[in-house]
Amino acid sequence: MGKALRWSEKWFHRGLWLVAFVFAWFLVGLGSTVVGDLPQVEQQRTLDDFLDPQRAPQVRQSIEAAQRAAREAQDALDQAQLRHQAAQANHRAARDTFGNWLNTRQATQRPEQDPELIERTRQLDSYRQTERDALAAVEVQQQAELNARQAQQRAQDELHQMQEDARQSFESAVRAQELRVFLYRLALTLPLLVAAGWLFAKQRKSTYWPFVWGFIFFALFAFFVELVPYLPSYGGYVRYLVGIVLTVIGGRYAIQALQRYLERQQQTEALPDRQRRQELDYDLAQTRLAKGVCPGCERVLDLKDPKNDFCPHCGMGLHNRCGACQTRKSAFARYCHSCGDPAARTVAPDAPAV
Repeated sequence: MGKALRWSEKWFHRGLWLVAFVFAWFLVGLGSTVVGDLPQVEQQRTLDDFLDPQRAPQVRQSIEAAQRAAREAQDALDQAQLRHQAAQANHRAARDTFGNWLNTRQATQRPEQDPELIERTRQLDSYRQTERDALAAVEVQQQAELNARQAQQRAQDELHQMQEDARQSFESAVRAQELRVFLYRLALTLPLLVAAGWLFAKQRKSTYWPFVWGFIFFALFAFFVELVPYLPSYGGYVRYLVGIVLTVIGGRYAIQALQRYLERQQQTEALPDRQRRQELDYDLAQTRLAKGVCPGCERVLDLKDPKNDFCPHCGMGLHNRCGACQTRKSAFARYCHSCGDPAARTVAPDAPAV
C-alpha cells in the first residue's frame, strides 16, 4: 500500500509480516527435525549383515584365537630369551674360570689335580648343555609365535575376501536404502510445495494471509534447502525437474494473469469516468498516484503539470475543483485539502473531447 496507508496500518502490516516469518521459522524447525529423523524408519545396514552368517563368526573366532596364541607365545618367548641370556652368561663365566684354572694347572704340572680337571670339564659341559636347552626353548617359542601370526594372517585374509565378496551387495542395499529414504523425504516435501502453490494462487490475499505466506516460505525452504543435503547423486535431476515444472506452471500462470489483466483494463477503460473512479479502490489509487502513474491504466503521468486534469492515455479524470472553494484538487481525494469540504460536492472539469 505504500504511502497511502495510515501510520498505524503500516505498523500493523509490518507486524503481520513478522507473524508470517515467525510462523515460517517454527515450521522450518519442525520440518528440519522430521526430515532429519526420517532415516530412522530404515534399519541401518552394515557390511557384516552381508557376510556368511556361519563362516564369518568362525573366521573371527580364529583371528581372536590366533591373536591370543601370538600374545601367549610372545610372553613365553620373552621368558625363554631371558633364560637363554642367563644360560649364556653362566656358560661364559664358567668357561672363563675354567680357562684361568687350566692355565694354572699347566704351569704347575701337578698330577693330583687331574680329578678336579675332569670335574670342571663336566661342569662346563653342563653349562653348555643348559645354554643349548634354553636356545631350543627360544626357537620353540619363536616357531609358535610365527605359527600364530601366520594363522592370524590367513584368517584375516579370508575375512577380507569375504568382505570384498559381500561389498557389492552391501553397496547395492545402501543405495536402495538411500533411495527409499529420499522418496520418503520427497513424499513429505513435494505435497507441501503443491499446497504452497495452491495457497499462493487462492489464499495469499485472504484475511489470514500471514499464515499463508509463512507456510509458503516453509514449503519452499523445505523442498529447495532442507531436501538438498539428502539428495542422492541422481537426486539433482529431481530438483531441476521440479524447478522446471514449477517455472513452467508459474510462467503459464503469469502469462494468463497478464492477459486477464489486460482484458480487464480494456473493459475498465471503456467505462464512464465517474464509474471507473468509484470502482477503483481508494488506497490503490493513492498508491498509484504516489508512484506518478495513472490510477486507471497505470501509465506514467506528469502529475505536477497544472493543466494535467485528465489522463492522456485512458481519459480518466485526475483533478477537479472543490464545490465549496473551487480549489484544484485530486479527483480521488475524499475531502478538499483546502477547505475540508466532502468530495461529494466536487465540480468536475470539462471532459476532454473524444
